[in-house]
Amino acid sequence: MMGLREGMKVLDVGCGVGGPAREIAKFSGANIVGLNNNDYQIERAERYATKEGLASQLGFTKGDFMQMSFPPNVFDAVYAIEATVHAPSLEGVYSEIFRVLKPGGTFGVYEWLMTDKYDNENPHHREIRLGIEQGDGISNMVKISEALEAIQKAGFVLEHHEDLADRVDARPWYYPLDGDLRMASSIGDIITIARMTRLGRFFVHNLVGGLESVGMIPKGTKKTANSLGVAADCLVAGGKEKLFTPMYLMVARKPEA
Repeated sequence: MMGLREGMKVLDVGCGVGGPAREIAKFSGANIVGLNNNDYQIERAERYATKEGLASQLGFTKGDFMQMSFPPNVFDAVYAIEATVHAPSLEGVYSEIFRVLKPGGTFGVYEWLMTDKYDNENPHHREIRLGIEQGDGISNMVKISEALEAIQKAGFVLEHHEDLADRVDARPWYYPLDGDLRMASSIGDIITIARMTRLGRFFVHNLVGGLESVGMIPKGTKKTANSLGVAADCLVAGGKEKLFTPMYLMVARKPEA
């Protein structure tokens, strides 16, 4: 859909440790620059790229995606995968992406959003949103309609948008968090899902508490684990009630000069 191909210069906004960048480099042949604000993740990304023989195709740089150091009109394409949700303003980060993208270039983003079914006046809806935000370090999630408006206000021509969570699938996206062992299809699934059952969470909760009390893990680990547990519950509730999607796809183009 984005037309990535060999020789293109592509920006990965919020690249993490470079997993998607490595896979995209392999199948497209594109040269990818990963942007991240975390030194540790950049070091790991560089190490993994070298290990997989992709060091000549991949580069990683530290920076703020709200104020990128790149000159204007330098990238053939830009993508962001579950990263720009952490921006204080979607219009702000999309505008910065617009600036560094060449005229005619494509921007693809995989966004975490509240659906337009979400009602901010509904206390239950707000509880779900705040649980996700607090557990996942998000400042403020917006609705799909607001994200569509933001990308167009940034100057892009929207070519495709779709909630991929609405596609028919045997298992919903939230199944690893739901604690329903009937959804397991492999041994790995069983282990992952078992940790999210009531018994599994009770065991992990007490194990973490015990390790923290004897100084084997840092203070505050149990509190963090509890926050992540609340976030998982809210993600599942948001998915089941169609209030939240972690996979809203938007593909847009910067107009030719």
